[in-house]
Amino acid sequence: MRTGERNATIRLAGFAGALFAAAAVALSAYAAHAVLEPQARERLITATLFAFGHGVAIAALARHGAHWFGGLALIAMLLGTLLFAGSLVGAVFAHASTSLAPIGGMLVIAGWLMLAVYALRR
Repeated sequence: MRTGERNATIRLAGFAGALFAAAAVALSAYAAHAVLEPQARERLITATLFAFGHGVAIAALARHGAHWFGGLALIAMLLGTLLFAGSLVGAVFAHASTSLAPIGGMLVIAGWLMLAVYALRR
C-alpha cells in the first residue's frame, strides 16, 4: 500500500469511527425519548451500542490502517458496523429487512480477528 493510500485509510477510519459514535449518540437520544414499540426500541438500542463501541474502537485504531493488513481489518470493521447497525436502524425507520445484520456481524468478527493476528505479528 502506498503512502497516500495508507493516509487515506487512516483518515477514513478516523472519520467513519467518529461519525458512527456521533450517530449512535443521536439515535440513543431518539430511542430514549420517542414513543416506539418495544422491538423498535430494542433494535435501536442494540444498534447504538454496537455503532458507538465499534466507532470509538475504529477511530482509536485508525493508525493501524497504515499497514495493509491493519487497514483491511479496519475496512472489515467499518463495513460490518455499517451493515449490522444500519440494518437494525433501517428496520426501525424504513421497515427494511435485518437480513444484512448477520453479514455485518461476521465482518466485524473477522476484523477483530485480523487485528488480533496483526497485533501478534508486529
